[in-house]
Amino acid sequence: MPYLRKIVLHCRTGYRVELERMVAQFLADGVVFVGVVGEDCSRVEDIIDECVVGDGIDEGRYILTSSHPGETIDDALEFARSLSGEYAGEVQLVEL
Repeated sequence: MPYLRKIVLHCRTGYRVELERMVAQFLADGVVFVGVVGEDCSRVEDIIDECVVGDGIDEGRYILTSSHPGETIDDALEFARSLSGEYAGEVQLVEL
């Protein structure tokens, strides 16, 4: 089942190696936003950005990201829901 266009990624234990594969699937599924909350969320956001940019050859790859250190899952979900325009739509909570 494909991911929705907006994701809140809950990191229970910080970075995990599955993240790179997950980001590749986000790109394939047309995800436009990933908000990260939980353990080491700022670092995880940076890694997502690096995965999306890759080697820089595919300039069409872009995902808006945000990290929410010290915030709850509900805070991150509310932020994601508040995005409008090209970022409007339902939000999916994903556990990492």
